[in-house]
Amino acid sequence: MHVYLDNAATTQMDPAVLEAMLPFMTEHYGNPSSIHGFGRTTRAGIERARKTVATHLNCSPGEIFFTSGGTEANNMAICRSIADYGITHAISSPTEHHAVLHTLEAERDAGRIKLSLVKLDKQGNVDLMHLESLLSENPGSFVSLMHANNEIGTRLPLKETAELVKKYDGIFHSDTVQTMGHYKFDLQELQVDFINCAAHKFHGPKGVGFIFIRSGSKLHPLIHGGSQERNMRGGTENLYGIVGLAKAVELAYSHLEEHQKHVSSLKSYMISQLKQHIPGVLFNGDISVDALYTVLNVSFAPSKEGEMMLFNLDINGIAASGGSACSSGSNIGSHVLGALSVDPERTNVRFSFSKFNTKEDIDYTISKLREIIPSETLENAR
Repeated sequence: MHVYLDNAATTQMDPAVLEAMLPFMTEHYGNPSSIHGFGRTTRAGIERARKTVATHLNCSPGEIFFTSGGTEANNMAICRSIADYGITHAISSPTEHHAVLHTLEAERDAGRIKLSLVKLDKQGNVDLMHLESLLSENPGSFVSLMHANNEIGTRLPLKETAELVKKYDGIFHSDTVQTMGHYKFDLQELQVDFINCAAHKFHGPKGVGFIFIRSGSKLHPLIHGGSQERNMRGGTENLYGIVGLAKAVELAYSHLEEHQKHVSSLKSYMISQLKQHIPGVLFNGDISVDALYTVLNVSFAPSKEGEMMLFNLDINGIAASGGSACSSGSNIGSHVLGALSVDPERTNVRFSFSKFNTKEDIDYTISKLREIIPSETLENAR
């Protein structure tokens, strides 16, 4: 049996997405910048995709710019805001994705900004009182706080945070890679300046995403060399990727409540089964109903076999993660768990779910965990 529980890293492409992409991989091959019929056909496909995304997010199509994914979108929002708005102070958190943290740190190290990190509680929630203190001391700051953490699932109160940033004339960017396609966004109401997307996180293709840039923003391009994306991103568009992204958005929001209910039930079931069958189990981050319903970070009691947990799961056909997939292969521990002072002797595994998972997947995983974890460890943890 094969069980894929690493959906926070990437998801299986929906067959309907591939079906939508195929014509643009075969018969509709014109360059969207060409003025002849072949080009006009593909240009129309891109603009239909842009309108589809904008409709589901309640924003203008002119506010959606297609990118290579979430990392590029984060870099664009951060680097161009700092340069184009003359930002001298930025606020973020120690548990942001490296696409945000490393970019802000590079700007700080280059002497362009001062960087402040907001305090977190033990579950990774942002201390909004400390955030307000930082904002009051540094009005007009650039603030980057992710909507939901990719490793522990803790979710930011986005509306409240946006209103707080705007109270002090700040610019607000939220990395929404893990929540796009999983939660509704009303960008007419939500006071964010920038949010982003990576299609492969909700059953779309890899290598394509978008950035929402609120109308009136004065950002210049991050990538030069062409007039594509209304002079905001040079380079021939990832045509079939963009078409696939739009189809993934359409599918996600057409069945949102159904998928939320299904995936949430799987997560709740796994929590209950772990508590019942694995003594000493703990959970990192927030596991309440307010948390990201696709992610569960599990902490197992210390054992000599702990370092081999992911390998043994893999041998049994179960895909999971020890943290963010973007750091896979690194011998450096998770910066997210480190920021929460999680016991380094414990074994921490991220399980993440999608609409394609089943209750049988969970039962199989629990049964294999009971085999992998030594009986004496289970007994000692009781």
